[in-house]
Amino acid sequence: MKINPTVQHCAIIVAGGSGTRMLTAVPKQFIELCGMPILMHSIRTFANTYKDIRIVVVLPSSQIAYWQELCLRYKFTIPHRLAEGGETRFHSVMSGLSALPDEGLVAIHDGVRPLVSRQTIERCFQVAGQYGNAIPVMPVIDSVREVSNEDSHIVDRKNLRLVQTPQVFDLALLKAAYTKQVYTHTFTDDASVFEKAGHHICLTEGNVENIKITVPHDLVIAEALMKMTV
Repeated sequence: MKINPTVQHCAIIVAGGSGTRMLTAVPKQFIELCGMPILMHSIRTFANTYKDIRIVVVLPSSQIAYWQELCLRYKFTIPHRLAEGGETRFHSVMSGLSALPDEGLVAIHDGVRPLVSRQTIERCFQVAGQYGNAIPVMPVIDSVREVSNEDSHIVDRKNLRLVQTPQVFDLALLKAAYTKQVYTHTFTDDASVFEKAGHHICLTEGNVENIKITVPHDLVIAEALMKMTV
């Protein structure tokens, strides 16, 4: 499975989080992890995977100046374009898409997933190059129960997958999907928007370390995992 080497690689890294669940005044994407802010780790992995990749970082307008200060402080010089985030993740991705060309492949990634592997990024681009999209997933290893009112029942975990990012798409198809859809709360990720537009979703393997840093103990786990990979 080979990707056309002339295809433009793009990435939209969405970083609109706050510090509420992290119990900190600093937005979680700016918290330092192993020597630099979490968001910088995420950007660096994409830049190290494809040297020609076009990166758009989507931030709330109120955080852009602070991010620029951080880039100067940490001497972070990886080229990237900034876009203003919207009311929801859906609108933030639309903002990022408007900064990119109409052709190529685009990865949409959570800025607080700094442990995505280069292998996962490459695999997602390769699959999307062949099928139009690629969604990285991992199997569920815990038992799962579905709760309804005061009752619950077991769910067969063999049929369940945990969804990660980056989710990679053909740029023209994804732009068309976002253009034709009106936001709804059921759009929890880009795959749900793409699927609503009538496309089949292609799943591929993620990496187990690719956790989303949301609460304080996630930061402890991420630091331990990162030190293991150095």
